[in-house]
Formats: sequence, C-alpha cells, structure tokens
Amino acid sequence: MSGTVLILGVGAAAGVGAAVARKFAGAGYHAMIAGRTLEKLSATEAEISGAGGSIESIVADVTSQEDQQRVFELVRARNEPLSAVIYNAGSNLPIKFSDLSPEQFEDFWRIGCFGAFLSSRLALPLLSEQGKGSLFFTGASASLRGRPNFAHFAVAKAGLRNLAQALAREYGPQGVHVAHVIIDGVVNGDIVRGRFADFLESLGDDGALDPDAIADAFWALHAQPASAWTHELDLRPYKESW
Repeated sequence: MSGTVLILGVGAAAGVGAAVARKFAGAGYHAMIAGRTLEKLSATEAEISGAGGSIESIVADVTSQEDQQRVFELVRARNEPLSAVIYNAGSNLPIKFSDLSPEQFEDFWRIGCFGAFLSSRLALPLLSEQGKGSLFFTGASASLRGRPNFAHFAVAKAGLRNLAQALAREYGPQGVHVAHVIIDGVVNGDIVRGRFADFLESLGDDGALDPDAIADAFWALHAQPASAWTHELDLRPYKESW
C-alpha cells in the first residue's frame, strides 16, 4: 500500500498512538507521527524504521494553530495521497470539581477537543478533494457520561464525539470515513504501568486494553468498504463492567 497516515498525539512507544503508527507502517504506509516530546517520538520512530517501516516524527502541540499548519505543510509536501488522519491527543487526571481551576478546565478542552477541530479543519479539505480517506478520533467512556472528579475530561470528550458526528454527516457523502473510537477501560501502556502498576496487576490477564489490539481496531475501520462504514466503535476488556 502507499500513501501517508498522520497520527497526532503520539507519546510513549507503549501507547495507543505509537501502536497505530506501527500498524499502519507495517501495512506499507508512510507514518507521520506528531507529539510534544522529542524523546518519545524518537523512540517510536527508531522502532518502526528498525523494522523496515517508513516513518517521520514532528514535535508539535495540537493546540497550536501554527504547529498544526506546519505539520500539514509537511503532509502536503509529500505529494502523495493522505490515506488517514488519526487524532489521538488527550490527557486525563481526576480532579475534584471544587479544586478545578479555569486554566485546567480550558487546558483539558483544548487538548481533547479544540486540537481535533484544528486537525479536522486542515485534514478535511485534503481528504474531500481526494474523495476518499479516513479521519478517526480516539474517545473514551467519558464521551458518553460524566463521572465525579472528571467533569473537565467528560466535557472535552463529549465535545469531541459530537464534532466527529457532525463531520461524519457532512463529509461522509464526500467519501471521507469519519469514525469515533471509544476506549472504555484502562490501557496497558507506559503511563498506567508507571503510576498504577499494582492496579494493573489486580486486573489480571486481559483486564486492560492492549494498545496493539486497539490499533488493530483502527486498521479494521480504515479497511472497511464504503458500503458498510462504522461511525462509532467501542472497545473494552471482556472483564470491564459497563
């Protein structure tokens, strides 16, 4: 396969963004990965290039219009089809509403929702001009419901979900597959392993989502024929209570 896949919001190598990059690069696409930390991007780039994949990384803040413009200028400069854009940026932290500052609330919204608007605004003209391509967003259980101590996160993710729905209805008829993937459960990545190792251990085998299994789901969405597109897909461990 040929074409470029852009993944925004790539952090640790043992994370969803990096796993998606591995999956698409392994299928023959050129993976462009963007994130805020050079060290983490470099680790993922080295892993994928070492396995024979085509990849490049860009340090960028998804909440910055200037950074996003720079990323998409690099995409355009490749002069090849933009096959998929995956918006995976987000952060999560429990904060009591009484302790939540206006600055924190805005920061979570800017990363979880506003950055997706900026990416979509730049990606959709390219995808719709092609008449094909994928635009996927990583959601969470908070996309569907707000829980105590997570008001800031729920607002950002609910906004992202509604953005995805609006774009799917507007750009689907133009050949662009817009999908929203709800991650319901703990992801077995570096953050959880480092901060909540005991909790992760308590979940047992297959009690947390494997990033590579999540990436398989993104790939399955991308590979769907246009006659049977999925807009929303929810993923959770078989043990997860929902």
